[in-house]
Amino acid sequence: MTFALSEIRRLAPVARVVVAETKGSVPREVGASMLVTADRVEGTIGGGALEFEAIKSARDALMVQSDRFERKPLGPSLGQCCGGAVSLLTEVWDEDRLNALVSDVIARPLPGKPYEQPLAVKRILAGHRSKGIVPRPGIVSGWMIEPQTRASRSIWVWGAGHVGRAIVTVLAPLPDLDLVWIDTAEERFPRNIPHGVTTLVASNPASLISRAPNHAEHLVLTFSHALDLELCHGVLSQGFAHLGLIGSATKRARFRSRLKALGHTSAQIDRMECPIGDPGLGKHPQEIALGVAAAILRPQHEGTEMLGERA
Repeated sequence: MTFALSEIRRLAPVARVVVAETKGSVPREVGASMLVTADRVEGTIGGGALEFEAIKSARDALMVQSDRFERKPLGPSLGQCCGGAVSLLTEVWDEDRLNALVSDVIARPLPGKPYEQPLAVKRILAGHRSKGIVPRPGIVSGWMIEPQTRASRSIWVWGAGHVGRAIVTVLAPLPDLDLVWIDTAEERFPRNIPHGVTTLVASNPASLISRAPNHAEHLVLTFSHALDLELCHGVLSQGFAHLGLIGSATKRARFRSRLKALGHTSAQIDRMECPIGDPGLGKHPQEIALGVAAAILRPQHEGTEMLGERA
């Protein structure tokens, strides 16, 4: 997890708590963070008692507009069984502070540390500027360094029915995903769209395929087999990273035949995964969504079968 500028800006003024340093067995990794306001918390640093104390401390920091850095031995001070230690950096972010950011890598001194930039930090920032090297989050010579989060994957979900809603609900909180959700009418979407999800409406959704980037990963699961076929045809006709089609073995066989008749080669059609999900989990929309999410989280779709079945 890295520095999500858009999320902070949406809630500002907000206290952001980030795991800056760890030792031994701990609940979350360096860079894990949460945003805390007077009445809400987004994200998690894990740890139960650790998080409870961190939220309280963050609200205190927000009230007095003051950053703080705290080292927490999990066993002795919090009664947790992890046995490790966590260092938490809590910072109050408002619009002025956000507008002062000028780099994709956020580097700043820990509270109480000299503001003069150490040589080690200068080298890291120079490497990012000249070579595009993205540093890992962490403390360097008394400074906290974090790269900003950029969505690296574009997921296009075609259809806002039960399975589409379940999939979007599962995927929306995950980092590094840009979710685009498409259907034929506004009323087909739920009233509350998860934050960060872009919705598109078109009477003929296939007309929007050309707007998807060549690295997009498509999940086709509309209410209409005819529309599913048109969407698969459109996706196969342009660049894409992945194409998953909800359905059954019978639907897959029929679509293969029809797509071949539309001029697609067997090699092209083989790139279409159908069904999606995991048959071992079942056919309930949430079960399919869990299987889809697991497949998406596998590096580069290792073992890309998005298996599952819809009648």
